[in-house]
Amino acid sequence: MTRTVGDTLRACEEARAGGRSVGLVPTMGAFHGGHRSLMRRARAERDLVVVSIFVNPLQFGDPSDLERYPRDEAADLRVAQAEGVDLVFAPAVEAMYPNGEPVVAVDPGPLGERLEGASRPGHFRGVATVVAKLFAAVGPCAAYFGEKDAQQLAVIRAMVRDLSMPVDVRCCPVVRDPDGLALSSRNRLLTAEHREAAPCLFLALSSAAERARGGERDAAVLVAAMAREIGATPHARIDYVAVVDDESFEQVGTIERPARGLVAARFGDVRLIDTLLLPTP
Repeated sequence: MTRTVGDTLRACEEARAGGRSVGLVPTMGAFHGGHRSLMRRARAERDLVVVSIFVNPLQFGDPSDLERYPRDEAADLRVAQAEGVDLVFAPAVEAMYPNGEPVVAVDPGPLGERLEGASRPGHFRGVATVVAKLFAAVGPCAAYFGEKDAQQLAVIRAMVRDLSMPVDVRCCPVVRDPDGLALSSRNRLLTAEHREAAPCLFLALSSAAERARGGERDAAVLVAAMAREIGATPHARIDYVAVVDDESFEQVGTIERPARGLVAARFGDVRLIDTLLLPTP
């Protein structure tokens, strides 16, 4: 395990000097099956697998949300070892931001202001900044991200493309519980009642996908169907429901090219998101 950027970069540079490829799995810890799937994909494709564990304060607008975010480093290290991870990079805040909150940050542009960005102002600026620092700490690599955070993935891909970063961004499918709930570190904060209600997100997305598969191309009809499903569920409070272009993440009127459903809702104090790529013509 390393705690500093310098030690991490040295280990990765030594691996590349020896002809080994490097894979990075950026995380905020509190590992679940989704994280394991990213580690396994990286392990299958790369010679040196690095997993970062860092709860990034820059991407939390609410201090209480940052304080409440689940942390269990000892358990995470056991999972990483079991999955064959070569190096865990677990820096303190002071190691990542030695001069305090950075004066220079990565602007995610208009993509970072929609949907999640509108609900959580500054969130994607914090995400893009910390991911850029993680990429710098590892160097040229393949980086593995989950599809559940689809807008985050789009922001990171745009950052890598526009800033010419030597990183191959790879997307891994959403991992779900048997009842459809997407795995998330935040799920462990749900009460029993809220956990029972939370699968409504996937039910809503599945309903929209079924309508699209049947030929429905009007995005407003699909949005209304998703909103009805979530709105009819006790304990669920909708944040947003949308159908967007899968590349630009702009909301669409008619589905004519790859599009995805996006939903976000609160269950008590816990906010969850989910997504599903919709069938296209």
